[in-house]
Amino acid sequence: MEYMGLNEIREKFLSFFESKDHLRLKSFPLVPINDKSLLLINSGMAPLKPYFTGEKTPPSKRVTTCQKCIRTPDIERVGKTARHGTFFEMLGDFSFGDYFKNEIIPWAWEFCTDVMKLPVEKLYVTVYENDDEAYELWNKKIGIPEERIVRLGKEDNFWEIGMGPCGPCSEIYFDRGEENGCGKPDCKPGCDCDRFVEFWNLVFTQFDSDGAGNYAHLEHPNIDTGMGLERMACIVQGVDNLFEVDTIRRVIDHVARLAHTEYKKDPVKDMSIRVITDHIRSVTFLVSDGVLASNEGRGYVLRKLLRRAARHGKLLKIEGTFLSDLCETVIQESGEAYPELIEKRDFIKKVISMEEERFIETIDSGMALLDSMIAEMQESSDPKKKHIFSGDTAFKLYDTYGFPLDLTREILEEKGIVVDEVRFEELMEKQREMGRANRAAMDDVSWSANSMSDIGEDIEFKFVGYETFAADAKVAVMMKDGQKVDVAQEGDSVLVVLDTTPFYAEGGGQVGDVGIINAPNGVLTVRDTKKTAFGVHVHICSVSEGTVFKDDSVRAIVDKEIRLKTMRNHSVTHIMQKALKEMLGDHITQSGSYVDQYRTRFDFTHFSPVTKEELHKVERRVNEIIMEGLPITFSYMSIDEAKAIGATADFGEKYGDVVRVVNMGDYTIDLCGGTHLDNTAKVGLFKIVSEASVAAGTRRIEAVTGTNVLEFLQRAENEIAEAAGLLKTTPQDLVQRAHQVVQEMKDNSKIIEKLSSRIANMQIVDMLNVSKDIKGVNVVAAKLDDVDMDTMRMMGDAAKERVPNGVAVISTVKDGKVSLLCVCGKDTIARGAHAGKIIKAVASICGGGGGGRPDSATAGGKDASKLEAALEAVNNIVSDMIK
Repeated sequence: MEYMGLNEIREKFLSFFESKDHLRLKSFPLVPINDKSLLLINSGMAPLKPYFTGEKTPPSKRVTTCQKCIRTPDIERVGKTARHGTFFEMLGDFSFGDYFKNEIIPWAWEFCTDVMKLPVEKLYVTVYENDDEAYELWNKKIGIPEERIVRLGKEDNFWEIGMGPCGPCSEIYFDRGEENGCGKPDCKPGCDCDRFVEFWNLVFTQFDSDGAGNYAHLEHPNIDTGMGLERMACIVQGVDNLFEVDTIRRVIDHVARLAHTEYKKDPVKDMSIRVITDHIRSVTFLVSDGVLASNEGRGYVLRKLLRRAARHGKLLKIEGTFLSDLCETVIQESGEAYPELIEKRDFIKKVISMEEERFIETIDSGMALLDSMIAEMQESSDPKKKHIFSGDTAFKLYDTYGFPLDLTREILEEKGIVVDEVRFEELMEKQREMGRANRAAMDDVSWSANSMSDIGEDIEFKFVGYETFAADAKVAVMMKDGQKVDVAQEGDSVLVVLDTTPFYAEGGGQVGDVGIINAPNGVLTVRDTKKTAFGVHVHICSVSEGTVFKDDSVRAIVDKEIRLKTMRNHSVTHIMQKALKEMLGDHITQSGSYVDQYRTRFDFTHFSPVTKEELHKVERRVNEIIMEGLPITFSYMSIDEAKAIGATADFGEKYGDVVRVVNMGDYTIDLCGGTHLDNTAKVGLFKIVSEASVAAGTRRIEAVTGTNVLEFLQRAENEIAEAAGLLKTTPQDLVQRAHQVVQEMKDNSKIIEKLSSRIANMQIVDMLNVSKDIKGVNVVAAKLDDVDMDTMRMMGDAAKERVPNGVAVISTVKDGKVSLLCVCGKDTIARGAHAGKIIKAVASICGGGGGGRPDSATAGGKDASKLEAALEAVNNIVSDMIK
């Protein structure tokens, strides 16, 4: 058996199957394409499902791939053992109705023995207990003796997921020797010990299951095999686990250098090193495939992995941010096989760096809260409080400090504490419900999919809105209050389907058309146009005049002015997306859009705010393309042809076999079903009016075109003139005058601050004059009127400075809410006083809470009527605390 590097093994496998007339495909992205059943690609077969199901025609009947994969169910186990990892590569060869067992079994043996030169005596195979065909091939054709072929049951050697294609499988094992076994005389493949390592699974998809235990033979059976690249590397490199494999070990060594330690010297440090090593591999590949950190979905997986790695960096005492530096080693080790890592190196490092910095900003505050809660729990005499962490605090750590629940859980497990996850989930669900309610409030109440349930795919209609703004038509369907009707009268709200319509139905981010439908005896005002699940255009109307009948011959007229404004905004959106790619990088992808007569709103993936200079460059570039007067043309072709010429797809759109391609000269090529101008010059003018964040890793630009730019500039001019008038200057001198006013305010603020400090000092002197002596400590508790928290803090600082052996509790009430401050002098702290604990006890009497440091703490209260009682309790609280 020869030593081979991981990269060499990958290439040997793919080249071997190319020699068997397989088409080598590059790895699919980790983000599934048109597959909502998966969050991330987790197997070699997953991205090929459309070929196996017949939804798509494969580019070849024989395919081989090395697929990057991520699995996260055991994320908490990663690091604690050397077996678990989240990122791995899966080698595979696939037959779509071409070859079968008689070919793949000899090929698998040839690769293992001739190419990889694995010792024949070390190889074992398993087959499904009833698969005599596979058994005979291994035994008779290959020559493996019976004692090295193991029959296993359905649970181990039959691949099936519900209804549909399924079949037996055969696995190839490597014998690592008796020294790694359990010592049982019947130890063999399938045993739970570490002696036999399964490294290649051959799945023979030959049946079609009805889900009830009945299996029909497939006319064209398939082959789907999967070999774990890291497992094969472990075997030929003679190492025990994936972290010892050459390319991964180099990442391990980089982490160890950053931590000024050595791997395998300290089990605790080793765990953190493994966590960081595995997670940086996953993070690097996820970001390269366009995943950005967020609080849900695959973005949450990325954030969880990155923040867990960052936290373990803290445990190793690695100073500052380090993950963007570490990912360089991942790129070096895997960049040849995955060139997108090299192409997107700067983007990957920037995204990782920004997310790590964001977490570092909050981790210390979050850890301080976590540590204080743990310390408080350990002081508690209640066994339940000692071992169950508050779900409310866990939620606060998640919501305010960015601690994923998994991270909080892991930290607490180290202390023998569990999280109240029931309460945490209650708060999460409450947050989700609020989000759903907010989204529901924004929904168009006039549109309900349920009301369209009777409009099926059998409705025939023709859309002519690409060519014209008006068309003659016939009323095919009318619905009122969810029921089909034959007549509608003035004042009625109805849904109308025409056999021919120029009205564009909402889709691809573009709003539906509005206008009128003239009938012989009435007029319909079209307020919106929507599309059913079957693609039927439905006009949401009100009868503004007379009566309208089903089967009426009508004239449908789109509001041309509104449509043209919308078309300007839609066409410019395509230009803007290309300009953003030119100015910011190829990582820019559309996350959503909204186009109406007033503006275009474009959401896109980007890791940082777009600077003013970058926005100006984008704005200028878009206007240059507008002024070039490029022709806008349209063509129809297959989706594969469109992709071949580099067409960009609209976010969220579903495409059929034939797609509409929109070209704006040679500048953009996009798939789009929306309505557009015929020349970029007709956009007129383009102006960006805002840029902001809408989610982690997602930015939003809003812009206007045409006469809307003129209106925007006129509004701005009016506002400037009004501001200049208020400041008693001219628009030309407004900026200079604004600077003067700001400076005056700063000067006045300093004067006010000095006066406030003097007043605070005088007030604190008055209060200290009436302080009480409690066990040799000067204690004062007072309620003040018309003071804010800043003034109270100044008073507290003055009290600490003047009276080292004092305790002061200061309060005020505003709008029925209590604000409290407690300070303790250094001498009283030495005697056991603690401002955080005092204020917490006082605030609880007022129905509130709070805390803080031993020398200073703040709190709030909800019940102002209890404030007097709370202040009266201060003396006793301090007395109990002083030693």
